[in-house]
Amino acid sequence: MGVNKSKSAFRSIAEVTEDLNIAPHVLRFWETKFTQIKPMKTKSSRRYYRPDDVAILELIKELLYERRYTIEGVQKLFKNRSTKDILGSEIQKDFFEEETLPVSYDKSSVDTIKGAISELKELKKELENMVIA
Repeated sequence: MGVNKSKSAFRSIAEVTEDLNIAPHVLRFWETKFTQIKPMKTKSSRRYYRPDDVAILELIKELLYERRYTIEGVQKLFKNRSTKDILGSEIQKDFFEEETLPVSYDKSSVDTIKGAISELKELKKELENMVIA
C-alpha cells in the first residue's frame, strides 16, 4: 500500500483491494455474502473499512483462495459466530461509540481539552480562509 497508515485507521475500498490483491467488485460481492463485513458508509455511499473488517476479509480470502472453501462453506464456518469469535482476538471498539471518561479525569481537565478543541477549530477556519483568499 502506498500510504503508511496506523493499524487502527479506516481504509477505503481502493486500499483494501490493493492490500488483498482482489478486485473491488469481489469485495462488494463478499459484503453481500458475509454479514460480518460492515464497512462504514458516508452519505455518498463511500465505504470505509474498520481494521476488524479488513481482518475478516483477509480470513475470507485465505479460506476461499488458499484453503479452497466454497462461499457456502465459509458462511457455515461463520454462522452464529461474532466477529470476536471469528477473529479469536479483541475486536476494535467502534470508532463512533461514545466513551465514558475514566474517573481520574476531573472537570478542569475536560474543560481544558474542550477549550483546546475549540481553539483548533478556529485555527482550522482561519487556515481555510487563507487558502481560499
